[in-house]
Amino acid sequence: MSDPYATLGVARTASEQEIKSAYRKLAKELHPDRNKDKPDASEKFSQVTNAYDLLSDKDKRAQFDRGEIDGDGNPTNPFGGGGFGGGFGGTRPGGGQGNYRPEDFQGFGGGDDMDLSDLFEGLFGGGGRKRSGPGNFAGGGFGSQRRSPPPRKGADINYRLSVSFIDAASRRDQRITLADGKTIDLKLPAGVEDGTQMRLKGKGQQGAGGPGDGLVLVEVGKHPFFRRDGDNIRMDLPITLGEALRGAKVKCPTVDGPVMLTIKPGTDGGTVMRLKGKGWSTKAGGRGDQLVTLEIQLPDDLDALTERLEGWEDPQDVRAKLGV
Repeated sequence: MSDPYATLGVARTASEQEIKSAYRKLAKELHPDRNKDKPDASEKFSQVTNAYDLLSDKDKRAQFDRGEIDGDGNPTNPFGGGGFGGGFGGTRPGGGQGNYRPEDFQGFGGGDDMDLSDLFEGLFGGGGRKRSGPGNFAGGGFGSQRRSPPPRKGADINYRLSVSFIDAASRRDQRITLADGKTIDLKLPAGVEDGTQMRLKGKGQQGAGGPGDGLVLVEVGKHPFFRRDGDNIRMDLPITLGEALRGAKVKCPTVDGPVMLTIKPGTDGGTVMRLKGKGWSTKAGGRGDQLVTLEIQLPDDLDALTERLEGWEDPQDVRAKLGV
């Protein structure tokens, strides 16, 4: 029986973030596309994925911790052990140790013709053997019949989807080609990030019990001047000295396209301006903000500027708050 905590290499007291970080690391290390020379990479990757699916679900994790389900998410034995194949242990009516037999229950509050087979069949789903006479069973006892395990589904198929920073931030649909050659358009989940895994039901290999699933690992690329900060996006925007002094309207890039940004006269370098709703997609389905830091850029040719400032000194003590 698999232990999802051991599979991810985390303690049972691990936080959600610790579990997510452990999964990200292992998913990148074990991804089959990066381990083509290791035949067992796909199986290990699936084990890590299944462990994360269980532990990332609060209800399933609580059930596993209480011993109600196993590491594969299946219910554990509700009777906690050997079942009923050997009958009920205890003292038999009339004295003596041993297992109860069905005939031992005759006459308890209902007469010799009391039919307990219906009672046992209702309790144990027909697990007892068919009666051959009043109060008697034709043999075997409970648990003598076993159900065949259901047919297994086909294996999962792993995919890797590279998504640009801008597409991930704005959740633009992505097209992916499946193993059978078909292409489908995927809607990125809210709050998508590097290492997010998407499950495509029924897009795996065919098996006797039906097809497995497709497991898509999302890899978000970097951007030359945008950078993510939680649900926000940050960037540095150069402005000229004249724009800072006199004020101006300048174009500012966003992941949704350029917008006009109004700069007030006398704006200092390092000023941060906020563009509402132009940030990263959030798990709640909204968007964060874009935070723009203004950087005053001096002209390449400083001679003309130096000449204009000849004899002028700024009287303010700009470093007084630093204590120097």
